[in-house]
Amino acid sequence: MKAAASSQQESLRREAIKLRHQFAQGSRGVFSGVLPASKVAEVIKEKCRTWRERVYSPATTLRLFIGQVLGEDRACQDVLSRFLAERTAAGGEAIGLNTGAYCQARQRLPSAVPEQLYREVAEALEEKMPKTWSWHGRRVKVFDGTTVSMPDTPENQKEFPQSSEQQEGLGFPIARLGGLISLGSGAMIGHTVVACEGKGTGEQTLLRGLLPLLKLGDILLADALLATWWVIAEARAAGVDILMPQHGRRITDFSRGKPLGKKDHLVAWRRPQRPDWMSAEAYERYPVEMVMRECEVDGRILVTTLLDPAFVAPRELDDLYALRWTIEVDWRTIKATMEMDVLRCCSPTMVRKEIAVCLLAYNLARWAMATAAALAHLLPRVLGFTGAKRVLVAFAEQLRRSPGRRLTFLFSTVLGAISSLVLLHRPGRVEPRAKKRRPSLPILTVPRKLAREQQLAKQRALRLNVAT
Repeated sequence: MKAAASSQQESLRREAIKLRHQFAQGSRGVFSGVLPASKVAEVIKEKCRTWRERVYSPATTLRLFIGQVLGEDRACQDVLSRFLAERTAAGGEAIGLNTGAYCQARQRLPSAVPEQLYREVAEALEEKMPKTWSWHGRRVKVFDGTTVSMPDTPENQKEFPQSSEQQEGLGFPIARLGGLISLGSGAMIGHTVVACEGKGTGEQTLLRGLLPLLKLGDILLADALLATWWVIAEARAAGVDILMPQHGRRITDFSRGKPLGKKDHLVAWRRPQRPDWMSAEAYERYPVEMVMRECEVDGRILVTTLLDPAFVAPRELDDLYALRWTIEVDWRTIKATMEMDVLRCCSPTMVRKEIAVCLLAYNLARWAMATAAALAHLLPRVLGFTGAKRVLVAFAEQLRRSPGRRLTFLFSTVLGAISSLVLLHRPGRVEPRAKKRRPSLPILTVPRKLAREQQLAKQRALRLNVAT
């Protein structure tokens, strides 16, 4: 029994080290302690509890799953082919290319493993982040939502129904994601997955569920839809400041309140009436009013809990809010570069797991970018994620297999290559949100089963005409 436990522990340690090396992380550097091998082993042992030592152990399955979401093909058989090459090159026993065992191993892997690991990476990056990556010494987090689609299976349709405006059989299940992203490192702090329609699926509800992930002293950026009394009150109660545009339904009158400058004042926001979804006891825990700062810059009214004009001027607030656009780019990166726009898994459980693994792979790539940026004395946001992903994928096999004496050279090569991928500054760039290339096939306008029957009927009619 002790021998088996020792074997499992050693296997976990080896797989964790391979995972670290794959993202050019060693035992030295500013971010060396972000994801120690011991933490990976601890999370897997805690969430998986007991398992048999086999080809697809939890740690191996997680590593292969990460490689799969980073790869260009993303097919299960592709990752098995690469795993076969890895094992035979290391003198190990060959495996078959039947994907059944690997898919079963992915199903056994708890979603809590990648979810906790990606949050561990993000939290550690925040703790070790240099002060030069912060804003006025404060860490800034950005929230926004997006949607993803998935295979049209009965299970997915039940959990994540297609748009009600689409005919049955013509749409795909859609999930709404809410994400909290670090402005400094670009790492995903936390996410929530819900259906696109129904109670509790709006972005305000998603943000309120993620507020506990914010730390004392953080600053939250979000769009005008989230500038509600309840969201702001809960953020303030947690010691978090907010900066958002004024909600469209709220009227701003600069003749009221305490003036701080031209179109810049402090004003008291009264607590609204209790909404139906809130209990009377919970309602009474909120303050009767909040003092808010409202200011107008270039025609845009901003609301914030940063009340001291000596600490931050309106123009600085506007410049900070302009950085909220980074989360739009981050979601585009996750959906396009990480290919999470259209998921592949056929059940809600596996859909949530696929999202978590994608976000873990994304944060691990951000970890490598943060390390490269720190060594080159750059900000991580000036480096291109797509190029960094290409470098990590290209070097993945060498980083996993190379002996210790070669790793230092490989690490410096990979991190140096990533630090050279500085994005061009292109102010005023405008691109139409439209495609020039036309689709090669017509759009399906009836359910596939009916279209198939219509096609067969045409073929039968054609054969009948030829016979007569």
